Amino acid sequence: MSRDVPPDAPRQTASPASPGTSGLPPRVSRDAGPLLDERVLLKHGAGGRAMRRLIEGVFAREARPSTDTFVGLDALDDGAAFRMEDGRWLVVTTDTHVVHPVEFPGGDIGRLAIAGTVNDLAMMGVTAPLGLTCGMVVEEGFPVDVLTRVHDSMLATAREAGVAIVTGDTKVMGHGEIDGLVVNTTGLGFTARLVRDRGLRPGDRIIVTGTIGDHGMAIMAARHKLALDGRLRSDVAPLNGLVAAVLDAGGDAVVAMKDPTRGGLASALHEMAGKAGVGVVLVERALPLRPEVSAASELVGIDPLAVANEGKAVIGVRPEAAERVLAALRAHDLGRDAAIVGDAVSEYPGYVILDTGFGRRLVTEPEGELLPRIC
Repeated sequence: MSRDVPPDAPRQTASPASPGTSGLPPRVSRDAGPLLDERVLLKHGAGGRAMRRLIEGVFAREARPSTDTFVGLDALDDGAAFRMEDGRWLVVTTDTHVVHPVEFPGGDIGRLAIAGTVNDLAMMGVTAPLGLTCGMVVEEGFPVDVLTRVHDSMLATAREAGVAIVTGDTKVMGHGEIDGLVVNTTGLGFTARLVRDRGLRPGDRIIVTGTIGDHGMAIMAARHKLALDGRLRSDVAPLNGLVAAVLDAGGDAVVAMKDPTRGGLASALHEMAGKAGVGVVLVERALPLRPEVSAASELVGIDPLAVANEGKAVIGVRPEAAERVLAALRAHDLGRDAAIVGDAVSEYPGYVILDTGFGRRLVTEPEGELLPRIC
């Protein structure tokens, strides 16, 4: 998922505190090519450039423009937000979940659905959701005992997040019309301070709240029954409690958040960098990565930067508050492996650069999902 800086460009090594960007290639368009294919392909659900083109070219063509009091579909953020008369923001988000297998090491589609929606709200500053809705589409012949386990898992995850499922809907489709089970969840809640994914400015520190690539690699191993050394487990978890600790510690210095799900850390950072008009330099040695995920990634040739996560967040923080936020993260059970992994820079806006310690290379935004149906 990356390509080397051309050999005629001077190379530099940099520290996490001051990466710089000299020696990079000239700016080129990352969105070259046709807006849409003639038919929807799996890549259009992957969270990268192809999916963004589909949304912009079809669903957001006539979206209501965002303003100082409204954030809508045109912003392509983690949800919509409405400014209330009392100054608070009402945030609404919805997500549809498909995963194969339905049950996997570390979780299942039920836990995934609840955590995913809670996390989307949390990325915009909502740490105490008002409630969730749940819509289920079930294939004829789906085992009732599995459906019961999935529902029990949803309830347990909702309790973990301190929220209730308040309403829902169920539909049954004929055998073969869908593949097993599709779950849609919608969540809403209030926040006094809305956090967007576009707040980075040069000098801000980039923090990830834990190890990357866990979810996608666990799904891959389970789906293909790979006999890999180590124990690959999904990281799926609701992050609202962790984000509350981050906001308490960092306050207004927390300027951008995103959960790196489909397309992984690479896709999330490209979105954040592009919207803010900054570049991002990552330091490879600072990236938290479990040995078993690293080994599996090397074995199958997949860059862990492009692998989905379901229990992590990437956070942009003003430099003066970075260590304080990092300490708050590491004091929480879900943030013990948190790390400062890089910086926002003024050069090369919209690019993500990886400093390997021996040189630099561009991290390309995923065009399509390496492993479909993971969230």
